[in-house]
Amino acid sequence: MEKEICKISVASNWLGDEYIFYEDHTIKRVYDNHSLNSNKTEWLKPNEISKQSKDKIVKGCPEEFKEQVMQILDYP
Repeated sequence: MEKEICKISVASNWLGDEYIFYEDHTIKRVYDNHSLNSNKTEWLKPNEISKQSKDKIVKGCPEEFKEQVMQILDYP
């Protein structure tokens, strides 16, 4: 497994929603559908992430990783 760059939580309520970025430019999302269906995992490509979600990810990204994460997301 590639080295992790950072984890960014974009949860807006008590349900978890976290994106994990790796050095090989892969993106893993771990999220909860509801309280009985938690910690679901999916691997995403940048074009599978909505503009709204990308905005939240970049906004929540630690400054030292922001440029790298923006490149992975192909964020303007």
